[in-house]
Amino acid sequence: MTRMNRRWLVAGTLASGMTFGLAGLAMADDFPSEPLTMVIPFGSGGSTDIQGRVLANVLEEELGQPVNVVNQPGAGGGVALTRLASNSDEGYTFIYGPSSPITFGPLATPTDYAMDDFRYVASVSLAQAAIVTGEERPFGDSWEDLLEYARENPGVSYATQTAQDRLIIDYIAEQEGLDLRVVPTEGGSGMAPLILSGDVDFGYSGGTHSGYADSGEMPVMLSLAADRLVAFPDAPTLVEAGYDITPGDILMAIMPADAPDARAERLEEALARATEDERFIEVTEERLLLPVDHMDEATLTDTLYEQSEAFAELIEEMGGVEE
Repeated sequence: MTRMNRRWLVAGTLASGMTFGLAGLAMADDFPSEPLTMVIPFGSGGSTDIQGRVLANVLEEELGQPVNVVNQPGAGGGVALTRLASNSDEGYTFIYGPSSPITFGPLATPTDYAMDDFRYVASVSLAQAAIVTGEERPFGDSWEDLLEYARENPGVSYATQTAQDRLIIDYIAEQEGLDLRVVPTEGGSGMAPLILSGDVDFGYSGGTHSGYADSGEMPVMLSLAADRLVAFPDAPTLVEAGYDITPGDILMAIMPADAPDARAERLEEALARATEDERFIEVTEERLLLPVDHMDEATLTDTLYEQSEAFAELIEEMGGVEE
């Protein structure tokens, strides 16, 4: 499918108004006339869940209807996306979550959904993933010093959590001539003890490091976001370190592709106002140490397709994704 065709699809089903007739248009214009469901594709208690529940409260006031939060964990977000792709309520159910299950997931493993199955209503925040280390390492907390140390000491250990971060570190290792020992871990709760104890030299963190911003126990060596991290402004980005990769996760609202334009536009307006709400700003910037960032549907959609294309090129260059 060409980029132009994708844009037409994601921009909305313009012909659907003719199919629904005047009654259908009136229904869309009255949206929402009943409660909505926000699906969070992870378990309760994590940063996306905490942020999403505050966002749901703000959206209730903006939309004039309850926004019920449902957690649907599984397959790194794949379970929730598969269900949303076949959802038929035309916008009353939407996902709030990160972009990587969309931009990277279908490239790495077979999925029952594709990017064109959804419309990307708006973003409200950016994730703050990083490459981290612990205190009192022989290379300190400098990325350049780590590279020098790792070249001289084959077998330096790296804690991986996802296929995406494994692809990135494999690419870096190839570029820098490193022989790393890769240690698989289960999420931040699996990574943190290994880093803090010194059992692993450095590793990937999706956000766990933010909890150590004040104590300094988990220094950040590289930002995996497009920009430097809010809580760790001294750590360079991947691009600044010399790697042409910008894998930063975007936190966003996703509707099925057949959601009427008027409904997507109504939700986008509410999301834009939510990014100016003090409650959402407080939990995002002060508690979770994430930047508030709003992109409308057109800008977000273009950004996501560009990220996906960049991941596809990287996967091809690396000869595939390691399981």
